[in-house]
Amino acid sequence: MSTDSLDNLVKVGRLKTEPPSEAEVAGLISSGVARLRDAGNTSLSTESRFDLAYNAAHALALAALRRAGYRSDNRYLVFQCLPHTVGLENHQWRVLDQAHRKRNLAEYEGRLEVDTGLIDAMIRTVEAVARRLE
Repeated sequence: MSTDSLDNLVKVGRLKTEPPSEAEVAGLISSGVARLRDAGNTSLSTESRFDLAYNAAHALALAALRRAGYRSDNRYLVFQCLPHTVGLENHQWRVLDQAHRKRNLAEYEGRLEVDTGLIDAMIRTVEAVARRLE
């Protein structure tokens, strides 16, 4: 992947460079994969599945960013970097953009309105990220 875009984000203070830690990346991947597996459990509530899929997405997106030698404190930016860290296509990371907006509504306004279609799309997207991290 080209790091030009990521380096530009460093220049404007949105990302920091930091040498990758194999242990940190492995831990994030392990956490993300476990949450992803649990998000597929249809016996759980829609809300729980959404939380699990969202947190799996964040863990794996952060693993990709850390593996590339960058760090961000911004959840949304971690998702935006996926085309540059693992080559995720724009339509795929936009699923995570939609999930992030819904997560913020739930977190800050107490409104979680998700359906299984979004959860299924999140799971497919996160599976693509996990495959690219292998």
